[in-house]
Amino acid sequence: MNPANHPLDSTTPATMKGVHLIGHGGLDQLVYREDIPTPQPKKGEVLLKVLAAGVNNTDINTRIGWYSKQVTGDTNSGADQGYDELDATTATWSGSALQLPRIQGADVCGEVVSVGPGVSSERIGERVLVRTMQQHPTKPFECITFGSEYDGGFAQYACALE
Repeated sequence: MNPANHPLDSTTPATMKGVHLIGHGGLDQLVYREDIPTPQPKKGEVLLKVLAAGVNNTDINTRIGWYSKQVTGDTNSGADQGYDELDATTATWSGSALQLPRIQGADVCGEVVSVGPGVSSERIGERVLVRTMQQHPTKPFECITFGSEYDGGFAQYACALE
């Protein structure tokens, strides 16, 4: 077992496979990579080995820029190609600019393989479902969306708030 406050154990690789979203638009904005640094859990976080991830409408809507106030059509109208000429700085769930590259994947289940400071090492080995809407780590009255404002589960590992 990995003791509390210890970053990664010897069985967790330094890099992982996953899919980066590199911009708003069509399917061409999703790039498969095999060299993404494996995240390390911060205070109040757990590191999950992703066991399964589903495509949530938030994943599609974030990719295509559907949350922009400029978009008036339904999700299907831009699902393959995205939308032309939109204000990408506000085309996210939260209304703030998307930090790229981003690992999407809002619906995730996984196994806790490491913990950050303040999280009991007894969590290691637990199988969990991740809440899509998570409390912002520094702003207690705000939420962030897993896989949109926070890297998600379209990779081998993901950090989530405890």
